Amino acid sequence: MTTEPQARPTPGAQLDTVEAAQSSPGTPQPWVELGLKEDEYARIREILGRRPTSAELAMYSVMWSEHCSYKSSKVHLRQFGELPPETPLGKQLAGIGENAGVIDIGQNWAVTFKIESHNHPSYVEPYQGAATGVGGIVRDIMAMGARPIAVMDPLRFGALDHPDTARVLPGVVAGVGGYGNCLGLPNIGGEVVFDECYQGNPLVNALCVGALRHEDLHLAKASGTGNKVVLFGAKTGGDGIGGVSVLASETFAEGEGATRRPAVQVGDPFAEKVLIECCLELYHAGVVEGIQDLGGAGLSCATSELASAGDGGMTVELDRVPLRDASLRPEEILMSESQERMMAVVAPEHLERFLAITGKWDVEATVLGEVTDGDHLVITWHGATIVDVPPRSVAHDGPVYERPLERPAYLDALQRTGTDELRRPADGDGIKSDLLALLASPNLCDKSWVTDQYDRYVRGNTALAMPDDAGVVRVDEESGLGVALATDCNARFAKLDPYAGAQLALAEAYRNVATAGATPLAVSDCLNFGSPEDPGVMWQFAEAVRGLKDGCAALGVPVTGGNVSFYNQTGETAIHPTPVVAVLGVLDDVARRTPIGWKTPGQVIYLLGNTADELDGSAWSAVAHDHLGGLPPAVELARERQLAEILVNSSRDGLIDAAHDLSDGGLAIALAEATLHGGAGARVWLDEVCERDGIDPFTALFSESTARAIVAVPRSEEVRFTDMCSARGFAHARIGVVDTGTDGLDVQGQFHVTLDELREAHTATLPTVFGR
Repeated sequence: MTTEPQARPTPGAQLDTVEAAQSSPGTPQPWVELGLKEDEYARIREILGRRPTSAELAMYSVMWSEHCSYKSSKVHLRQFGELPPETPLGKQLAGIGENAGVIDIGQNWAVTFKIESHNHPSYVEPYQGAATGVGGIVRDIMAMGARPIAVMDPLRFGALDHPDTARVLPGVVAGVGGYGNCLGLPNIGGEVVFDECYQGNPLVNALCVGALRHEDLHLAKASGTGNKVVLFGAKTGGDGIGGVSVLASETFAEGEGATRRPAVQVGDPFAEKVLIECCLELYHAGVVEGIQDLGGAGLSCATSELASAGDGGMTVELDRVPLRDASLRPEEILMSESQERMMAVVAPEHLERFLAITGKWDVEATVLGEVTDGDHLVITWHGATIVDVPPRSVAHDGPVYERPLERPAYLDALQRTGTDELRRPADGDGIKSDLLALLASPNLCDKSWVTDQYDRYVRGNTALAMPDDAGVVRVDEESGLGVALATDCNARFAKLDPYAGAQLALAEAYRNVATAGATPLAVSDCLNFGSPEDPGVMWQFAEAVRGLKDGCAALGVPVTGGNVSFYNQTGETAIHPTPVVAVLGVLDDVARRTPIGWKTPGQVIYLLGNTADELDGSAWSAVAHDHLGGLPPAVELARERQLAEILVNSSRDGLIDAAHDLSDGGLAIALAEATLHGGAGARVWLDEVCERDGIDPFTALFSESTARAIVAVPRSEEVRFTDMCSARGFAHARIGVVDTGTDGLDVQGQFHVTLDELREAHTATLPTVFGR
């Protein structure tokens, strides 16, 4: 623990103080190199009434970056504020604007969850980029007063056979697993997607969920004149300087990436594990008035956001910051994104107890300053003032851009090129061949090569994890109360129609939570797009946000927070619009969760929902024909809500033993996965579905119509189950029976495929590329 200033070199004559800035208005400054636009630099000078000091310029540059300020997206994100701030269980406890959303799940328990991106750093330095992405989102959850209980990682890479994927993917997976495993947090789900559009711009999104009692909620604000500002955790180094402005807020040029390694943070999961336990003891002791993690923009963010959200000003003695590198200049200390650091606001009467607790955990803690009754954030360096700014101008009142929007010219031609003319299998043998090809394809193959590197069951509270539709983790060991989470996005659909694509991502995540038996409650999102300076990209973004907001309104769930990641493109080539949506749901008792695989012979298999000829943008069109075009499946949100009610009620009442949503690959893939993961074969017939919906067997198997699921129903519960569906007017058809004597999947009149054939196709793909 440290309470006195660290030894520092005596500041030289070159220190750029506020006094010096006032007397030298014409001094050239590197605002372009720091990522600022000319009008932004002019506005800073207008706010301050002088030129900024070097330290002030550093603060504004990182805090006004796209990543921190949301300057291109906030005019669209405001729509989420129109949604009622309540879930099906009650009011939100914290929402957009806080480190993470917090919702009530009953029994005086709350959960906090959020998903964010660490895309560009993970391309530059895959291991550390991914690892520190996990560490950052975990600290966001810690800052709300919660114990982190699980993580998830939606990942997207370029083509599986591209040489650079072999560089990026193993490092990213090792980073996610290495950091999360060391923290002792189960990784309960996510996605692994391959597409050429992500070549050079992989997406590494990270989610964390934490649990807390209502009274333990903490917020990021600096209030109470005289309260102390304490930095605690790891020392500050030179890693990650300019990460949010240099890496996260710019487009890569062709071939660029490795040259930007200094802007990537370096993580220490063991230090973070200690920091988690230390924070929880500090909360329990009641010695924290406000708290903020140090992630993107480091001290610049923590000091300005705490002061801006409080009721006064703040003074900080920057030369007190413990350093790993004593040569760092003040502006570098402010911009550093060194990991495993937190900042707390502590009342003077609690300071001794606070420092005793940090000392117990061997966590270094330093009093940097205090809350004042003024309205400015003032930072000094060896007694000289180097920052004197209105904190809100740094943290919350940055630029707001209403960028031009233009529907992309390619879209009309792309939407006209549907799948109607594509060759379809002529018989059952052809259907079987296509099924095995889809099962072996990079996006639908078994992902155990990835997930086996994660500890999915540490802490003993994991009830479901990948490859199930949702991850389920217990919150309360006595009652069994728990939560389910799913993340989803089909960027191919979003490319065809970003409004519908965002709603389809929401619908799939919502459906996956419901198939696990949980009532969907709330949403967090990670919106990954190309450059906001491209009017076509901004149109895609605006449509996706509008679609997500309208979808949440229809489903009755709020958006509690999230992240926007722009500039995911190389040169002029942007990624597909990728609005990843995370949905969280609640289960009264995780013992009643529903897995995807069936095991019990004699149970009947029901298909819920209607099927239309909807193959545009489908997995079949991609695998069989390398085709993308047409219109995505129709969104049926009212039906999704009905389906969720049926799935949740059936799980709670013991009417179903297995449930699996229908999405990528349609019914064919769902049947194969349920057979593989349950280990029991099935006999299936499609006559009733084909006649009812006016489709052929191929369409019944590979269409990706929405609001559908398959379930395994004990014969003793079949009448009750069908009565429930009929009472809601929801389409349901008895399409099969679980049959261990079948040895695989027998689609009558079409094909038979053995478990060995399914398993061989499904499991060989990733080990063949990356080794076993």
